[in-house]
Amino acid sequence: MTRSVVVHDFESFRRAARPLAAAGVRPSEIIWQDPAEAQAELFSASEAPADLPEPRAAPRVPKRFVELAEIAALYRSTDRFDLLYRVLYRLTHGEHELLEDEVDPDIRALQLRVQSVRKDEHRMHAFVRFRKVQLEAAEHYVAWYAPEHHILRLAAPFFERRFATMKWSILTPDESAHWNGEMLQYGPGAPRSQAPAADALEDVFRTYYSATYNTARANLPLLRQHIPAAFARHMPELDQLPVLMQERAQGKPASEAESAAPLVPAAADIPTLREAARACLACPAGELGTQTVFGEGNTNARLCLVGEQPGDEEDRRGKPFVGPAGQVLDRALAEAHVPRSELYVTNAVKHFMYIYRGERRLHSKPSLRIVRACKPWLEAELAAVKPAVVLCLGATAAQSFMGSRFSITRNRGRVFETPWAKAFIVTYHPSAILRMEEGPAAQAYADLVADLELAHQIATRQ
Repeated sequence: MTRSVVVHDFESFRRAARPLAAAGVRPSEIIWQDPAEAQAELFSASEAPADLPEPRAAPRVPKRFVELAEIAALYRSTDRFDLLYRVLYRLTHGEHELLEDEVDPDIRALQLRVQSVRKDEHRMHAFVRFRKVQLEAAEHYVAWYAPEHHILRLAAPFFERRFATMKWSILTPDESAHWNGEMLQYGPGAPRSQAPAADALEDVFRTYYSATYNTARANLPLLRQHIPAAFARHMPELDQLPVLMQERAQGKPASEAESAAPLVPAAADIPTLREAARACLACPAGELGTQTVFGEGNTNARLCLVGEQPGDEEDRRGKPFVGPAGQVLDRALAEAHVPRSELYVTNAVKHFMYIYRGERRLHSKPSLRIVRACKPWLEAELAAVKPAVVLCLGATAAQSFMGSRFSITRNRGRVFETPWAKAFIVTYHPSAILRMEEGPAAQAYADLVADLELAHQIATRQ
């Protein structure tokens, strides 16, 4: 007979599991359920599952199993108690040395779950950030955190010791912990919206971080490995990192300038270039972006559009001009009667440079050194496509070709002959139009449409 047993933590599991194991109930005869799933009441300390066979002697298990099981019970998985009972049953029914067999699938799974919970505990100790609020005329500090596992009660005593003189709360989706200076208490979980987004102390901390961080010793791929984006966005100091890395790049002597040139395959087509660019880390932009966003479109295009860099949406999807700026561009292309399917669209910089503001990743203008480092990819794209016309969207794109003093306001709408294309034109970037006030934005948008019409006309004549 299969029986359902409702437990929610290690203690309730132990109360239910001991009589079951003593009575010889096999793991296959039990369905362990979480209260949220079962919507049933937990067994109290005096309760045990009904209809049990006559129990044998009380089961004895190694102390090490209890220590491992107490941590593994925090692992977020629907089968967390199934594994614990399976190991308990085997230990109490003939396999007394089971814990010594580290290649056994159950023991290996138990150890991996303990490691994962401990790693999550360490991350919580390192990544929680408190923000100051005012409660009843007293300072209170609140942090919101989404742990991978059910570790709040495991991790909270660390904060009790570390911040004993503060009054604080840690909110998680599962439950919350509150320290009033004398007692640690727990309550229900809370959404991110119930925690403060920022406070004045963060600017102080950013200044301190900027003054003390040694960019010369930075290993950004390793940093990203240890601090995933889901955690980094809640750490105010890390939104300074792109700025610090750019400053480091700008401060290098020319002889040490980064360049993607050694990574660019010679005389390659667009698919080959795109694949080679996936692993590009020639500059800080490559270390910070989620992925390389290479150009795409008609590889025999007569007209090529070059923007500045991918934005947040482009970085997530891996495609150029698919976010808000891309929507403005698509509308302008439609009004100019220029089919996007006939174009090749790319950016001067292939990675997203950004800073965090709360949950949002905001565009950070790439330095000239980063633009130069990425230029070999852009030149290789143009060599492969061989467009008749290059239309640059924005100052960064234009300056990547023409130098840092090249001005859009003085040169917009003019046609230049360059080594990259017979006709070279510059215009406003759609994202710049989005940031303008209504009047100037309308004029800049009209100029963008006119420049697209001009570039298309020249491309069809060449």
